[in-house]
Amino acid sequence: MQHHINYLILTSSMKIKHYLSILFLSLVAITVKAQNADAIYQQAKALLEANEFTQAIPKLQAAADMGHKKAQYWLGHCYDKGDGVDEDDNLAFQWYSKAAAQGHAKAQYQLGQCYKKGEGVAKDYSKACEWYTKAAKQGNADAQYQLGKCYMKGRGVTADQAKAKSWLNKAIRNPKGGDKILAKLKREAAEGDEDAAAILRVLGR
Repeated sequence: MQHHINYLILTSSMKIKHYLSILFLSLVAITVKAQNADAIYQQAKALLEANEFTQAIPKLQAAADMGHKKAQYWLGHCYDKGDGVDEDDNLAFQWYSKAAAQGHAKAQYQLGQCYKKGEGVAKDYSKACEWYTKAAKQGNADAQYQLGKCYMKGRGVTADQAKAKSWLNKAIRNPKGGDKILAKLKREAAEGDEDAAAILRVLGR
């Protein structure tokens, strides 16, 4: 009887060690894969910064296929703009979607743009505002601006001038790009753009 109990204990211990070993190796594989993806992405990023888009694409593709969200965003961006590849709104939308699902703010903003313009997907202002909101809450200035416009015009959301003013103010005061948004608004208003002039009035500018 004791021999049988000892055998069961030994067997259970061996099984536990086996499972822990598999778990450890799996975690190591995941870590190595993530490191490899990031290393490949960094190579791609250097090529993008040098405007070597055609050479960057295979590396972006490899890192994106491994689940690297920044690589997924930039691959979507390249398809969006036709940098190094033929412009393809459908593929741009697909890669933006993958990165956005992982919480990448710029990808979330671009996904909002896709839904707003109907590029790579059916036009849907409600969906656009959903993604603008996700990116805006992460501090993306462009998304804050677009969300403010949504509330101002009641597109995709119920019109709310207080929320519109709040988000538009956050956009132009954003240290990452707010000055460019304000400068563009003033330029467009000076050129006779009524929407830009209306936004500046809301902001008291």
